[in-house]
Amino acid sequence: MTVVFAPLKPETVADFLYASTATVTMQLMKRGLRHMAINLTPMNANATRMVGPAYTLRYIPAREDIDLPPHPGEPENAQKHAVENAPPGSVVVVSTGGELRSGTFGDILAARMHVRGVAGVVSDGGMRDAPVLREMGWPVFAACPAAPPSMCSIHPVDVQLPVGCGGVPVYPNDVIVSDADGVVVVPRHMADEVARDSAAQERLEKFVVLQVKKGRVIPGLYPPNDAAKVEFQAWVAAGEPTV
Repeated sequence: MTVVFAPLKPETVADFLYASTATVTMQLMKRGLRHMAINLTPMNANATRMVGPAYTLRYIPAREDIDLPPHPGEPENAQKHAVENAPPGSVVVVSTGGELRSGTFGDILAARMHVRGVAGVVSDGGMRDAPVLREMGWPVFAACPAAPPSMCSIHPVDVQLPVGCGGVPVYPNDVIVSDADGVVVVPRHMADEVARDSAAQERLEKFVVLQVKKGRVIPGLYPPNDAAKVEFQAWVAAGEPTV
């Protein structure tokens, strides 16, 4: 299966970065998609924002006669291929089938992807070298830290095929959006629309929160009635003041 990498429009990236993942999930629910969030933990709580097309990598359980310690000159496998070929701006999405006994990547491979311009990594398995990753200013989401190398329990088999990551189906080029709440998968065919509407909802909710902090009640404000909509448009026209 050959998948052509499809970069996102700059305005789509900007809209997703303006909105929270909580807002994105609401927009997906409005379109009938209720289970597109992957509940994973960021390795670095200060590096959680990420938007990019998915580049998928799949592991299966390891087998002792095949998965041996690495040695010079060994042939390329799917893991190495992903590290060297995931396009700049993409998010490497890793499926391990829930295997948590070893890491899918460590600090060296993460650093390589980082300097190549990959936007980040999402793995439903473990991640090695957690102390180093926690200091790296690059988004890495995983199920847990795990010291053993990948070949102890998982074997990389393919890239750029549909995978299940944390119970969520991910197709190559689906859009991955993340923040401190976790990771959300947006089907590519609706990404531009979801990004636009998420940014619009986020802007409205910022206005609403400001009004609530002033003591206003929720009814008529959220969802906004006609009067509140007029106030909101005036607030946007004024440059979205925070006071």
